[in-house]
Amino acid sequence: MKILGDPIFAKNPDGSLKSRIGTIFFRTPGLVTQRGIHAMQRMAWVRAINDERAAAGKLALTEDEEEAEQADSADLLFTEEYVLIRPVPTRMDLAFKADEALQTLVSKRKIRFLNTHSAMVRDALRARGENWRMARRPESPEEIDRAIETAHVAIQHERLYYYNQQTGTRYLTAGGYAEASSLPDAAFRAQVEEIVAGLAGRNRLGQPEIALFPPSLPPDVTEAFRAVKPSALDDAALRKAVDAVVQKWRLAMPANLREETTANFDWRNEMSATLAHGPNETAIGDQDLIQGISPEFYRQIEWLPGGRVENGGLIFDSLFDEAARTQDPKLLELCDSRVRAIIFNFLRLSGVIEYINVGRIAHSLARRPVAGSRRGNVYIVQFKVADESLARVVVVRFQKWGVAEHLDEGKDLLRAMLEANEYADYILDRRLACRQLGMSLPHNVAFGQLLEKYRGANQYNGTTVRAYYYVRSYVPGVASDKVPPERFRNPAFSLAFAFLMGQAAALDMVVGRAATETGECVFDKNYEVLQMGPDGLPARIVVTDHAGSFVKYRESFEELVGDYANVVRRRRSFVADFDTFAKAYVKGFARKLAETQAAYRARRRAFDELFLHRPYDTAGSGAYRWTRTLERLDACDPEAVAELLRKAIEA
Repeated sequence: MKILGDPIFAKNPDGSLKSRIGTIFFRTPGLVTQRGIHAMQRMAWVRAINDERAAAGKLALTEDEEEAEQADSADLLFTEEYVLIRPVPTRMDLAFKADEALQTLVSKRKIRFLNTHSAMVRDALRARGENWRMARRPESPEEIDRAIETAHVAIQHERLYYYNQQTGTRYLTAGGYAEASSLPDAAFRAQVEEIVAGLAGRNRLGQPEIALFPPSLPPDVTEAFRAVKPSALDDAALRKAVDAVVQKWRLAMPANLREETTANFDWRNEMSATLAHGPNETAIGDQDLIQGISPEFYRQIEWLPGGRVENGGLIFDSLFDEAARTQDPKLLELCDSRVRAIIFNFLRLSGVIEYINVGRIAHSLARRPVAGSRRGNVYIVQFKVADESLARVVVVRFQKWGVAEHLDEGKDLLRAMLEANEYADYILDRRLACRQLGMSLPHNVAFGQLLEKYRGANQYNGTTVRAYYYVRSYVPGVASDKVPPERFRNPAFSLAFAFLMGQAAALDMVVGRAATETGECVFDKNYEVLQMGPDGLPARIVVTDHAGSFVKYRESFEELVGDYANVVRRRRSFVADFDTFAKAYVKGFARKLAETQAAYRARRRAFDELFLHRPYDTAGSGAYRWTRTLERLDACDPEAVAELLRKAIEA
């Protein structure tokens, strides 16, 4: 490829890039990196071609040929780390030609696409199995919270703003103004003068010095604030004028953003996105990659290279070849072998797939992850089947105790395989048991397996073993512990929520659900997904995963029930009438516990003989745990247990 100018990423003696822009051409293959603007680079390219033609005794390009040379090209921008392709959304074919050509010069992982705010650009990349090239970097909830807290700054007066380091803009929230409104008159006037001046000012990057949050506010709100003239108003009139603007501001804000705290996942995610936004943005949020994704998935999905489907054939991403060739540790981590195997299995077992994207959950989605819990075994798969209008989304969870994990314990290969198989049966048996007792779980679960090399200290290091996984549909809704606090201000919402959670808590206690490693109660920590009815009120709760069920099968309900009081107690500050909220929760709990007991007593044989064919071992087999669970349920007094719950809430 002919290059006019310096190579990509070439630097000056001071370490700065020699060129920040480039233009790549396809009719006559070449790249221009000479300094200037893209129009100047196109003119330079045509001159270079004509010079070569003149030297060869040929006529110069005609006007139509010059236009064709310039049209068959793509704009590029260079940063210290990436080559950025700026596609025309209606000509994604040119963007992908640029991508293919640039991969002969730099690694594919160094190439990104601009204009990902355009649905046409996103759809084109998604259809190539390349969500990973436009997804934001995953961050833990703790990292997001810390970044927001660190961004909370002052200018000359009060600490009211959130600072975007990339644009230099400081964002004022309605809550920030509320703090300023309580200041004495002189301090309040100085603060308003600072805000008004900042709203009208521009920094050296051409960005607003101050902007109102969220960025989606109608422009007239900002204009109204900017139009306030502090010098022309006395103290009372100034407060009245600003209060009128702020009232307009609050009315224009989405209701889910009015609770300004990182405990409100909607506010936290919107603020995080605002603070991360910068010029030449190439990354978008998960909500743009998967329609209707729950807020707890924000920046938790690490989309990974996979493959694209062309004419029914699967082409794995070329980065897998680069990783195998270079053995680059970071690239090997990015090119997850499990992703490749998952895609392979989906295409073997599903209908005609048009595209598929796979990401892994980078961090625990629980608000308070259980100590000792394992991570990195959960993946999310987005795929489109031919003749279906919408893409499907499923969750893939690998079995916690597989062959590799048992080999890590020092067991021989045969024992590890047998115990992994037994555990697979145990997982599915527990699911059946939970459903038999009435727990609302995803309707369908598929079982899968793949081959991978065992890497560990056992003598079988390097041996190919099987890893088991389970596939379930993504459950739409919001996890119970991520419901925005603002929603609880509606009495109808809070009471419906409390009653449903009480019912779910009763079943959770019946099956003795707890963290295997610590025995900690896991209820209301991400697994319970709240779904709304047509009226916008809570309609049902679906338990997305029955993990931890039947861990506590020896303890009495009297010993277990106290942990379930926390569901109500931690929402005390969210609800207007706490006593009524607590009563609704206890009522739902008592009713479901009594109904479950009655269902068992009415059809004892259906329950007692469910696992009659399974091994019965008092050391803790699934069949034995089931028997103990039923005995405990039959012997309990639902009203007495509910009374203990009520007292625990009051305590």
